[in-house]
Amino acid sequence: MKSYLPRLASLLAAALLALPAAAADLTVSAAASLGNAFQALAPLFEAANPGTRLAFNFAASGPLLQQIAQGAPVDVFASADEATMDQAQAKGLVRAAERRDFASNALVVIVPADATKRPAALADLARADFARIAIGEPASVPVGRYTRGVLEQAGLWTTIEPKMIGAQSVRQALDYVARGEVDAGFVYATDAAIMPGKVKLALAVATPTPIRYPAAPVVASPNGAAAQRFVDFLLTPAAQGVLARYGFGKP
Repeated sequence: MKSYLPRLASLLAAALLALPAAAADLTVSAAASLGNAFQALAPLFEAANPGTRLAFNFAASGPLLQQIAQGAPVDVFASADEATMDQAQAKGLVRAAERRDFASNALVVIVPADATKRPAALADLARADFARIAIGEPASVPVGRYTRGVLEQAGLWTTIEPKMIGAQSVRQALDYVARGEVDAGFVYATDAAIMPGKVKLALAVATPTPIRYPAAPVVASPNGAAAQRFVDFLLTPAAQGVLARYGFGKP
């Protein structure tokens, strides 16, 4: 019986070597507004990179940065604004030389689909009948910072801030409006487009700072080459086509 053991061991080793390698998870922490588009482009990236499987973590950019700073296992960071990525770069958390802008967006004001009133201009939000307005928390949510910048430029921030219902992400602001819990809300144009039956567009708002999305590999990533491939992939015609389909503009 013992004479068969070496051969059995060899057969088992050969069988293990013949097994397909387990897919490598590439964790991408991305701004909440990218959720639908990134889920849609994932199969394209995975098909072009056999053996690499994407795992997404969607939230507001500020909390995502905090997670990375605290050592969360993240390979790629995609922010909804340059300011948050600048912070990540200043802290040495991302590979600055490989940072890329890959998309742009626009700020809009939305109201519930069944709303009987709709602001025709920003100044209308100061009226008493717009008593609750969903705005991302400016301290941690990029859409909130863009909103505050717009309202400060218009001289309306101190009037509207008391009406503010703070949201922890742009998707939460969208949900508040969709459920009719607020009279209006500030979100990205791409977010407004995913709930056409529950919200309606009131007006588009020009922002003092362009809304651009940067992505970069995380310094601590153990999958640096794959992380860079994903960042580069975002600028390919295939990925740009998916982003455009979800309403994102060119970077």
